[in-house]
Amino acid sequence: MLQPSRLLLALLLVLLALAVATIPWPELLQEPWRIVLLVLGGVALLDAILALRTPLLLTVEREVSGVIPVGVESTVKLTLRHTGSLPIKALLYDHHPMELACQDLPLHIRLPGKTGMHLSYQVRATQRGSFQFGRVEARLNSPLGLWQRTVRLGREQTIRVFPNFAKVAGYALLATANRLSLLGVLQHRRRGEGMEFHQLREYREGDSQRQIDWKATARTRKLISREYQDERDQQVVFLLDCGRRMSAQDGELSHFDHALNALLLLGHVALRQGDAVGLLTFASEQARFLSPRKAKSTSTLLMDSLFDLQPSNQSPDYVRAALDLMAQVKRRSLVILVTSLRDEDNSILLPALKLLRERHLVVLASLREEALELSHHMVNTLDDALTFAATVDYNNSRQHALRQLTASGARCLDVVPEQLPLALVNRYLELKQSHVL
Repeated sequence: MLQPSRLLLALLLVLLALAVATIPWPELLQEPWRIVLLVLGGVALLDAILALRTPLLLTVEREVSGVIPVGVESTVKLTLRHTGSLPIKALLYDHHPMELACQDLPLHIRLPGKTGMHLSYQVRATQRGSFQFGRVEARLNSPLGLWQRTVRLGREQTIRVFPNFAKVAGYALLATANRLSLLGVLQHRRRGEGMEFHQLREYREGDSQRQIDWKATARTRKLISREYQDERDQQVVFLLDCGRRMSAQDGELSHFDHALNALLLLGHVALRQGDAVGLLTFASEQARFLSPRKAKSTSTLLMDSLFDLQPSNQSPDYVRAALDLMAQVKRRSLVILVTSLRDEDNSILLPALKLLRERHLVVLASLREEALELSHHMVNTLDDALTFAATVDYNNSRQHALRQLTASGARCLDVVPEQLPLALVNRYLELKQSHVL
């Protein structure tokens, strides 16, 4: 496809200006005007023919990671190879997905004959999901520069945008090194009070007498203690609200993205503890279910189940979600319900929690908007005072609702989104060590 270049448009604009200027004396410049138009038209026609008949000897290859994190800049590399002998000038437009923000395009290139070059630009994913790059569009200048020939080069390419796992990966690395305390995760040292036998070791000061293995002591003629660990082979199932409230956003990430990061971190910790991890979503376009498992691939399966999940416009139906989970998960499990609670939800949330508690241990994690933090409200005017009073009243209603839920037997967390990952891990470890599961 051909389109006029800036040079051709500029020449036509100059001719138009001359035509307007000579309107009072048409008989003086009539013949020269015709000659100029004929010459320009002929040259433009010749240049167009040459542009169309010139073989395309340019190739473009795109290199971009198939998986990139949301909110982080990533590099897209373009490799150009020109096998012709004549130099070329062109503009390159890479048709990246609209969900990737970019400010470096188009790219201006000037490429000598029989050479190649490497170009790059930065993109920043603004949301999670699966997206597609189109083919690269090149606008090549014609031999005389009067036209631009538009061609499509390279191939289409699909990428997947995952949650930003940088912090989660850091958590995982520290957890692998048994240094969860550096994250703010509370770990209480306990000597031999777990439910599952771990190993025999020499007696240490502070060990209880019931830990002493008298047979091993008799054989070795020194005190030997049994050491226990937290019971393994249990199940953790996430019940994730995908309703419209989870799309709320205080900072760069939505509440839903914070919830995903928390689930991924706790999933990693639980798998390292020897527990199985599962997932069920509700209030989404289509519920997603991952049966509890503790294979090494579970973390990958969890990521694949969540990376393109977006909050919907639906209202959460907690009772229906509880019924679905009870039908899918028969074994007693630790069920972690992640949602955004409102005080008016108690009438439908209490029956759901009662149903879940017939078989499972339930933790309710509710995300609280940072705007509801009273420290954020400065009272300088009447409007500020009214806003502050309304916030206090709303928080009191919310706390009353949480107290009702706690009285019903649910273990509740009410945190701002950024605190959710560590709060969930701490609560999981506390429950694990208390053997209530």
